[in-house]
Amino acid sequence: MDCPPRRPPSTGYPESARRTRIKVCGLTREADVDAAVDAGADAVGFVLWTGSARAVGAARAGTLSRRLPPFVTPVLLFVNATPAEVGAGVAEVPHALLQFHGDETPAQCDAAGRPYLRAARMAPGFDLLDFAARFGNARALLLDAHVEGYGGGGKVFDWCSIPPGVPCPVVLSGGLNPANVTDGVLRVRPWAVDVSSGVESARGIKDAALMRRFCLAVREADERLAAAT
Repeated sequence: MDCPPRRPPSTGYPESARRTRIKVCGLTREADVDAAVDAGADAVGFVLWTGSARAVGAARAGTLSRRLPPFVTPVLLFVNATPAEVGAGVAEVPHALLQFHGDETPAQCDAAGRPYLRAARMAPGFDLLDFAARFGNARALLLDAHVEGYGGGGKVFDWCSIPPGVPCPVVLSGGLNPANVTDGVLRVRPWAVDVSSGVESARGIKDAALMRRFCLAVREADERLAAAT
């Protein structure tokens, strides 16, 4: 993808001091939660959508989230969930950040009364700036590939399609892995990156070595950005 590097929204901190946050999503096992934390993840995601091969129930998400140390954020991913389903997840993981990945309206996202990420499916012609304006209460937009169904399907979208001037933090997702995430951070300059299938040995089974390599690749990008400032 030969597109110019994106300039992220100002955070008030010098670029040389900024660190790209890392979220590992789709965790289903205790060992994988522990390995993600050891690798350096800032957040871990639990999928509360039965249509996913990585789905866990609310109670299971609560059990897994209680393994997390301080300052590692649990994220609950929903797809067109009912208010009762969202409430059940929040009751089990009361300190979670929410992620809405379906067709939820701004009012539906806001109704949860919790900080949230809003996924944006980057199809050709998709107006990300209008989407960002409509979801102005989102803490960040998670940019994923547009595929049939929900979720990015492990596909990379065209990073050049991200317009300048997105007014909120961006979480880069969609087909990231240890081999391409350094380039993604250098080109997109996201607030955070999100990975799932790119660090798996089988669907829903995370690979500890791949998670370590992914986190090291992100840190390499940060070091290169700091050296260039």
